[in-house]
Amino acid sequence: MSGFTIDRRTALALSLGGAAMVAFPRLALAAALDEAAVDAIVQPFMAAFETPGIAVAIVRPGAPAFVKGYGVRTLGTPGAVDAHTRFGIASHSKAFTAAALALLVDAGKLGWEDPVVQHLPEFRMSDPAVTRMMTVRDLLVHRSGLPLGAGDLMFFPAGTHVAADVLKALPHLKPARGFRAGYDYDNILYIVAGLLIERVAGMPWDKFVEARLFAPLGMADAVGSRGSLRTDNVAGRHARLGPPVRGIGKLEVVQPDEGPMVDAAGGINASISDMAKWLQVQLAQGKLPDGKQLWSPEQAREMWKPQTITAASDGPTDTNPARPVLAAYALGWFVQDYRGMRMIQHSGGLSGQVTYSGMLPSRGIGVSVLSNVEESVSAAIRNAILDRLIDAPAFDWVSSYRTRQKAAQDEALASVEGGVDKAPAGGPSLPLAGYAGRYRDPWYGDVVVSRKSGGLWIDFVPTPVFKSALEPWGPDSFRTRFAKDAGEDAVVSFEIKDGKVAGVTMKPLSPLADFSYDYQHLAFVPVP
Repeated sequence: MSGFTIDRRTALALSLGGAAMVAFPRLALAAALDEAAVDAIVQPFMAAFETPGIAVAIVRPGAPAFVKGYGVRTLGTPGAVDAHTRFGIASHSKAFTAAALALLVDAGKLGWEDPVVQHLPEFRMSDPAVTRMMTVRDLLVHRSGLPLGAGDLMFFPAGTHVAADVLKALPHLKPARGFRAGYDYDNILYIVAGLLIERVAGMPWDKFVEARLFAPLGMADAVGSRGSLRTDNVAGRHARLGPPVRGIGKLEVVQPDEGPMVDAAGGINASISDMAKWLQVQLAQGKLPDGKQLWSPEQAREMWKPQTITAASDGPTDTNPARPVLAAYALGWFVQDYRGMRMIQHSGGLSGQVTYSGMLPSRGIGVSVLSNVEESVSAAIRNAILDRLIDAPAFDWVSSYRTRQKAAQDEALASVEGGVDKAPAGGPSLPLAGYAGRYRDPWYGDVVVSRKSGGLWIDFVPTPVFKSALEPWGPDSFRTRFAKDAGEDAVVSFEIKDGKVAGVTMKPLSPLADFSYDYQHLAFVPVP
């Protein structure tokens, strides 16, 4: 069966599936779970959904961590996934950024309620009042007022922007709602948090997490940035590239497209052995195996404290027994209920890889599932393992995921029918040469439109892979046709006044495009 993609938006939606931790109940685990039992959970998923590779970590009281790899790293090559295969853990990195800040709070070098400008005086939002009020905590909890994915086009796909450019971009990003008025997931403020850590600690974010988190935890395989990998034991990337849109069709190998700019929001690469150690220290409230505190219990509680409501519902259903009544974002973690217990969890989505982790602190249980596909099978595997660990009522997560996958695929096909392959009515009102020129957006940078081979050509200057012919697509609008795995195509619309181009706006071609292709936030004007 053809699969349906998961993007960063869908990963967040599907991931929405108390008090300080005390000693675990003596009978914390109601069901034994040996290697054969884990195999019996994982392998049917891989067979049903053509998943090339999976890695699983399980931590629980009174037992050594279970870590195991399944399948191959990359389709068409023999390398197997093992306990030390590195995956891009994407937005799991946000919890490491939160923990890095917690270390600085413990050291008295900053406070969660410190204004950001106290440590980064050049920090600015579009509203001066918000600039003054924005705290260190606000950087982490997705309530800034910025729209979903604002500014992500600076770093997905990788380009020439560097992390410090977000400080120049933020004043030009328009809010979608009031400050602290609601939830919209972002990456850009986690990049600011990384810059803040660098400013306060005196070393780059990736070096800080490697020295102050990975080293004491013994996360020997982990690096803070994909560019720091020095091994070939790295999981490949796989996605379905269509037609008609990404997310449908046969699995194909795709290349990583994230750059170092996004590291503090999603750049860590780690193995499943590393993830087991990370879950163990989380469940131990910052205590290392040798008894030393990596961060204080006070900061452990702070990082798990709900801050921003993200979802609410009537709770579990027959078709989704894990649907939470209430979910919220804390500091680098989602907090929600799972079968009547508090779950601390997060997902991570990159081009070609999706990962899920979840912890049930009252049971001392943690599960992490890493995959090398752009699909959410890792979420269903995580839930199936958690259910077995807590002896939950039997539920067929394979069938449940298949049903949701089919529904998503049908919805995708319906939503793009006639809208991706067939141009809308209308066309250019100017000679093609009239559209040529250089255009500038204040936060993203420049695009150049030129005449080429009898038509028009566009070059997104800061994003080298975004170069394409422009094909007429409705009144004074054109569509791109980027290379197959370069990213989502855009519809480029020219505003014409007095026979000249006065401005350029864009939107994703596909209604299913990942939120990180935030073309809709761009507003270009001609460069004289």
